[in-house]
Amino acid sequence: MLGSRWLGVELVEVSLHEKLISAVGSACAIYCVFYVTNLCLPGLVAAGVIASMGASAVLLYAVPHGQLSQPWPLVAGHTLSAFIGVTCYQWISHPALATALAVGISIGVMYQLRCIHPPGGATAFTAVMGGEAIHELGYMYVFCPILLNVALMLTLAVVINAPFRWRRYPAGLFQSENADDTQKRVGSAPSHEQVLAALRSLDSFVDVSEEDLIRLVRELASADELLFKLYEHSQHKVSLSETEKRTIELTEQPDEILKRRLSDNSDQMLR
Repeated sequence: MLGSRWLGVELVEVSLHEKLISAVGSACAIYCVFYVTNLCLPGLVAAGVIASMGASAVLLYAVPHGQLSQPWPLVAGHTLSAFIGVTCYQWISHPALATALAVGISIGVMYQLRCIHPPGGATAFTAVMGGEAIHELGYMYVFCPILLNVALMLTLAVVINAPFRWRRYPAGLFQSENADDTQKRVGSAPSHEQVLAALRSLDSFVDVSEEDLIRLVRELASADELLFKLYEHSQHKVSLSETEKRTIELTEQPDEILKRRLSDNSDQMLR
């Protein structure tokens, strides 16, 4: 258990059905991206662009409700990183320095604009180190193939995830079947300001959408309420007599008293 915690092994195991949807969905998306990218770039050069989109496919289809997977991080993360990468290549002649600054600045800008998307780092890297075919595109690299591929990936993510209610994309389209029922039972959900305050207190990026976070709070509150009711129902009033026999009174309701006489040697369990 301790080793799993340090290694960061996933806390929750998802079903085989969910894994198959993620695998098939991402394969379909990359199949489409492959052909679109090859229309803009030669085969070997296109490989770097497709690689960054492959990383995006992991997020869009394996973690469709993650904060890093949502439309704003996807679109802004890739396009801003592509723009920064092209700029660094054109203004900095040293390849290693240009690459390092392209990736570093991209991460900083994504963080500041709340659009962190890890594959954006690969997009910035490819803009500098992708070869002459990409360098010749200049800032057109931002629009084709990057923005074109991003639009394709976004559209496919919405369409492919749509048939599955529990994983509709983006996260705002998802709503649990029992969300309203849970809210009635456990009261109102935390406000937007309360969620932000709780996240700021961690001072670390948390890859979970606000909707999923609120749903988890509701589910935990519902579980706590159920446990409290079970505990309240199982309380018994016990009284012992001074005789050799002992009388145990179980009061589950005010008007009903159940009395049982058990011998001292009895091992009977009370339920």
